[in-house]
Amino acid sequence: MTESALPWQNRVSLQYGTFIDDLRLYIRGGTGGMGYPRLGGEGGRGGDVYFVAQERTTLKSVKNRYPQKRIVAGTGANSSVRALKGEKGKDCEVHVPPGISILDDDGKQIGEVNAAGERFLAARGGLGGSLATNFLPSKGQKRILHLDLKLIADVGLVGFPNAGKSSLLSKISHAKPEIANYAFTTIQPQLGKIMYADYKQILVADLPGLIEGAHANKGMGHKFLKHVERTKHLLLVVDISGFQLSTKTRFRTAFETILLLTKELEQYKEELLTKPALLAINKMDLPCAKDNLNELMKQLLNPQDSLHLLQEEVIPENTLKFRDIIPISTYTGEGIEELKACVRKSLDEEAEQKNAEYRKKKLLLLQTSEQKHRG
Repeated sequence: MTESALPWQNRVSLQYGTFIDDLRLYIRGGTGGMGYPRLGGEGGRGGDVYFVAQERTTLKSVKNRYPQKRIVAGTGANSSVRALKGEKGKDCEVHVPPGISILDDDGKQIGEVNAAGERFLAARGGLGGSLATNFLPSKGQKRILHLDLKLIADVGLVGFPNAGKSSLLSKISHAKPEIANYAFTTIQPQLGKIMYADYKQILVADLPGLIEGAHANKGMGHKFLKHVERTKHLLLVVDISGFQLSTKTRFRTAFETILLLTKELEQYKEELLTKPALLAINKMDLPCAKDNLNELMKQLLNPQDSLHLLQEEVIPENTLKFRDIIPISTYTGEGIEELKACVRKSLDEEAEQKNAEYRKKKLLLLQTSEQKHRG
């Protein structure tokens, strides 16, 4: 049985390196305070538990702060002669990284916090004892919740192992990912920022290399693919000389690699193919790279001429439409500045398109409102 087929409550949070993107927690609101029967006093309500999004926070830091994975808010104060209305128990604010989905123990999403400062009420405190409850307090809400992190980035680098994603991230940003000439150097997502001369910043996520079958959770498929969901743009990185994971797997040409990456995205979640996408053809410093590039461009221009020669297993139902195709070499630096310019242009155009759509909808709403008012 695969890990994804197990009941949610029996799943184990997989970790790669020191990176954690799923955390299971026991949460309980505070118990209310006792009422004061003789004077009709009311106990204070128990404290609440909140998840609050905060920059520079990780799920690992949450785990370190609560090693028992148990979070309980403060108990409400008892009613007394000095204070007939007891004080509310202390709230507990748990700082979490932006991009967190909150799921119950059945795997149903009940909330999310995506931007710094956003709050989610995880568990309410119990009511204090009063005349209505015979002055006995109630316990706080208790539940088991899962915090599921999906990285939020402007651009997500997608490719098979050893395509050069980590090298590319180090070239276009100040990030310093581990780089080596073997597959699976990147075992956890890496974030970097492209800095432009006018101080514009674009956040880029280098996602660990996929393998064929990632959509079916082979390797760490779902753990990696889920981080693509919240990126605004996709940047596929492909080795112009092709790819072969091991001697036991098929050699794939650059064209087949693009098709396979598209198919993995499609079969994991079809909506991913609606994201704006760019294609970086890496390792143009290698011998025969220009000949291979010419052949690849012909195949991309007229894919139907080549698809009938390929195995059905590599052909996606839909294709990605690339806004730009940029040949690069992370070794010599060829095409890197052009790539940075294309990434910015694509993001700016997408933002302008969304703004235009928003203005159009707003204008239609105003016109409709005016017509109703006149009517």
